[in-house]
Amino acid sequence: MSLPSVVVLPLLIVVAAGVYYIYNEVMQFMSKSLVRNKVVVITDAVSGVGTECAHLFHKGGARLILCGTSWDKLESLYDSLTNDTDPRETFAPKLVILDFSDMDSMEDVVAEVVECYGCVDVLICNSSMKLKAPVQSVSLDQDRNIMDINYFGPSTLAKGVLPTMISRRSGHIVLVNSIQGRLAVPFRSSFAASKHAAQAFFDCLRAEVEEYGIVVSTISHTFINASELPPVEEPAPKPNTLSAFIAKQMTHGVRPAVLANEIMQTVNRKRKEVVLAHPIPWVALYLRSLLPSFLFAVLGAGVKDSALAEQLQ
Repeated sequence: MSLPSVVVLPLLIVVAAGVYYIYNEVMQFMSKSLVRNKVVVITDAVSGVGTECAHLFHKGGARLILCGTSWDKLESLYDSLTNDTDPRETFAPKLVILDFSDMDSMEDVVAEVVECYGCVDVLICNSSMKLKAPVQSVSLDQDRNIMDINYFGPSTLAKGVLPTMISRRSGHIVLVNSIQGRLAVPFRSSFAASKHAAQAFFDCLRAEVEEYGIVVSTISHTFINASELPPVEEPAPKPNTLSAFIAKQMTHGVRPAVLANEIMQTVNRKRKEVVLAHPIPWVALYLRSLLPSFLFAVLGAGVKDSALAEQLQ
């Protein structure tokens, strides 16, 4: 006896929901098992994304090396991690002071990181510094500082852990970059330049170390939205402005928990490249390749009404 068509659709929805739930449970279990006992270094671990990553990897049984510029914040994160988990199933994190703006200390920092466990399985370069200003108002010192934090720091740390990875013929380096490593927008000249440099470096590195079994991944995301409050209602945009229309169609950034989960999945599945963005930046990326003159015109118009530049960050 066949089921009435009215019953079939709800049954299909229930079955699909059940399959989706089982899939998520299996993936979460696999995520934990795949990182168990792995030595995972997280830079800027006290940031929103870094903290979320620390919790995910710690619960998965990874041997964490947490890096940051503030010892008090690192200790606070340490307490949060160890108090929320069973010490019989997890490892107490190791803490390392790391400040990419002090490049003279990098040799000692790299040595300290490697000495923690004698090797590094996964390096997550999460540190970032933003700068919003017109080009003519950015000093050379500011340019150098942002390049140290966003480019020279991560690339130097990656070079430092490479020998242990090459000798073991395994390892995974993850660059948590920005969509502006692919797409430059007004008033972000130094930031975009540093992110483009980092993207190029790790793209080159990926090809160079593939023969040693080392995976290099880049994750390009839109701006981080750590706010838990509902967005404030904006005043009505001016009519007939292209930038205001585009801004209205866009979402409001990526949550730290969402990005941290994407980082975990990237490590588990060994993805080489991830772009985590809403539709408008995707369109802009294609326009940059296919119709650059049109994109330049839109960005130029957006400078007058900064809604577009704000939302594309």
